Amino acid sequence: MDCVKIGKLISKLRKERNLTQKNIADALGIQSKTVSKWECGLGCPDLSLWPELSTILGVDMKQMMEGEITPNKPDVGNIDKVRFYVCPTCGNILVSTGSASIFCCGRKLEHLLPADTPAKTKITVEEVETDYYITFDHPMTKEHYISFVACVKSDRLFLNRLYPEQNPTSRFPITVGGKLYFYCVKHGLSVYSNISKAKM
Repeated sequence: MDCVKIGKLISKLRKERNLTQKNIADALGIQSKTVSKWECGLGCPDLSLWPELSTILGVDMKQMMEGEITPNKPDVGNIDKVRFYVCPTCGNILVSTGSASIFCCGRKLEHLLPADTPAKTKITVEEVETDYYITFDHPMTKEHYISFVACVKSDRLFLNRLYPEQNPTSRFPITVGGKLYFYCVKHGLSVYSNISKAKM
């Protein structure tokens, strides 16, 4: 570990959060002079302090231990590059519009990759007034169900969360050319390049 780099980063992050060395020390149950030593590069935090220190400073612990935060490429505003994440522990659904470091329940999540071939799920798409009304012929048991359905088009994303024993239906505003995604807890993510052609 490069204590000088780490110390500079701790100092920078602390100041960004408007915290004093005493604030950090009190939260960690250590003396202020210990935080001062870190920031001067005269030592690194004890391993037992890293998880709480990274939480206080609001950064990824691994990157903080390396002494630098690597920024992601900026979001260029194209929602077509949307990425979906599902936490295997609590089932939370998270979304990013570009590369991101996403964590939930203490784990770094990898974005879902669509299956090579879409799930063999019969989909019925009806136009009801100004919406697509989409019905899936899919089980909705506690062990096998659709967790979410999303409609994505360049500058918009609509997401419906579904639950076991609920009807497998979704309703989205009509968006010509929008992509349809759905995530089955058993078979993963499926995508159709055009909602109006998703009938199977």
